Amino acid sequence: MAHMTPLPKDTTPELADDFAIFEQILGFVPNSLLTMQRRPEIVRGFGVLTKAVMTQDGAVDLGFKRLLAHFSSRAAGCQYCEAHSLIAAKIHGISDEKVAAVWEYQSSPLYSDAERVALDYALAAGSVPNAVDEPLMARMRVHWQEDEIVEILGAICLYGFLNRWNDSMATDLEAAPKALGKEVLARGGWTGGKHV
Repeated sequence: MAHMTPLPKDTTPELADDFAIFEQILGFVPNSLLTMQRRPEIVRGFGVLTKAVMTQDGAVDLGFKRLLAHFSSRAAGCQYCEAHSLIAAKIHGISDEKVAAVWEYQSSPLYSDAERVALDYALAAGSVPNAVDEPLMARMRVHWQEDEIVEILGAICLYGFLNRWNDSMATDLEAAPKALGKEVLARGGWTGGKHV
């Protein structure tokens, strides 16, 4: 059960454009933002950062950025964000087959070597203490340019904020991410934790 009840979406009408960003990303306004709207400037600031990190004009595929977010959330242990990021990955072009193979990313032919090392990087960067080291950075540089690495880390860090927010609030999972978690993530040990 959530530590704080999300407010209805129309509680803060001036956030309609900000909420629209997340409806486009997820198909709904997440409970995290409905709780966050108690301080509208936080929602606005988070929206600006989200648009900058998840820009469609970036060098890194938009759906893949959501997979990076999933892996950093997995490292942080935020089951809310693990499910949300996979919903967003599917909406932004990651195939059902690739999402279903997320637990086998190291061996699945659906993932490239560049994707594997970036997902390893997301796990390392999302860990506490941080596990990014020189050998991992050397592996990253084989497949990714510096501007791409910055974009990759931006996606990881964006979800770092959400991981702390949602785990601290015990934000309740919405129906669609909860169903995806049960369908795909449960076989790897995902339960929804405090979010169901």
